[in-house]
Amino acid sequence: MADKEKRRSGATPPGMTEGKATKSDSDREFLSQAGVGELLRGAILKMVEARSDDPIGFLADHFCNLASASETGTAGGSDGDHLNNGPLSAGAQEQQHLNRALWHLRLTHHSQRSAFSNNVRVAYDLLNLTGPLRRSGEAPEAPDGSCTDSPTEGGGGVKGGLYTQTLQCLCSEGGVPASTSAPLLQRLHCQDHEAVPYDIFRHGVLTCAVFSDYIRQAQRLYAEVCCPDEGPASRPLCLAVLGTLKEALETSQGCEANCCDNANTKVNPCLEANVKALRYLEASAKISPDKLGQAMAGAQTRGPGGNMDAKEFENAAAELFITRVKVVS
Repeated sequence: MADKEKRRSGATPPGMTEGKATKSDSDREFLSQAGVGELLRGAILKMVEARSDDPIGFLADHFCNLASASETGTAGGSDGDHLNNGPLSAGAQEQQHLNRALWHLRLTHHSQRSAFSNNVRVAYDLLNLTGPLRRSGEAPEAPDGSCTDSPTEGGGGVKGGLYTQTLQCLCSEGGVPASTSAPLLQRLHCQDHEAVPYDIFRHGVLTCAVFSDYIRQAQRLYAEVCCPDEGPASRPLCLAVLGTLKEALETSQGCEANCCDNANTKVNPCLEANVKALRYLEASAKISPDKLGQAMAGAQTRGPGGNMDAKEFENAAAELFITRVKVVS
C-alpha cells in the first residue's frame, strides 16, 4: 500500500496537488467529449480562409450560425407534430437554411477564388436540403460549417424561388438598390418550380457579387465627378466616364470569349491563365485615374451639355454591365 501511494504521488507534477491534477484531467476529458477542440479548429480554419478584419466578430457570427443550425436540427417533436405543423415548419426551416447559406456567401470576397468557390458549394448544399423529401434534423453541419450529406440527396437542385431570393439578398446586402438590380435578376431568374443545378447557381451568385462591386465603383466614380455644391454632375463628364467603363467591360468580356473559344481547342492552361490575367490588367488600365482624367478633360472642351443625376448615371452604368450577362434559360 505504501509503495502504491508513493507511485501515485510521484505521478503528480511538481507544484500541483493530486486534486488539481484530477480536475485537470477531468476538464480535458470534458472538452474532448464535447468536441470543443474540433469546433475551435473548424472556426479558426474558416477565419483564416476569410481573412477577417474583425476576428472576434467573425468567431461570434460563426458560432451563432452553428447554434442556429443546431436549434433547427433539434427543434420540433414527434413525426405527428411535424405533420400537424408541416407548412410552418417547412417555411421556418427554409428560412434558416437561407440565412446560413447567405452567411457562408458573405465569408470571402469573390476575388479569393478557391475559398469563394468552397463557400458557394456549402451554400448550395444547404439550400438543396429544403427538398420535400428532407426532414427536419437531417444533414447536420460539420464544425467548419459544411454539410455532411451529399447534395444530390435533397431533390436534385435548389428550388428556383429560393435561388432567386438568394440573389436578391446578395444584391441588397451589396448596396445595390432594388430598382438597379431588377434587370439583372430578370436575366438570372429561374421559375419557382425549377430545380437549379450547381453551375447555374454559382454563375448567378458570382454575377451578383461582381455586379455589387461594379455598382459601388460606379457610385464612387460619380461622386468624384460631381461637385455637391454645384448640383448634379455635368452630362459630358458622366458620358466620358461611362465610355471608359464600357471600354473596360469590352476588354474583360473579350477575355472571357477567348477562354470559351479555347475550351474546345486544348490550349496550355498556364498560357490561357496568363492571357486572361493580362486582359484583366488591360481592363483595369481602362479605368485608371490617368485614363479617366484624359476622358474628362476631353469632355470639358466640348462645352456644356446639361447635367446627369446620380440615379441616371447608376442606371446607365448598370445597363453596360447587364447587357453582357448571359440570360439563364
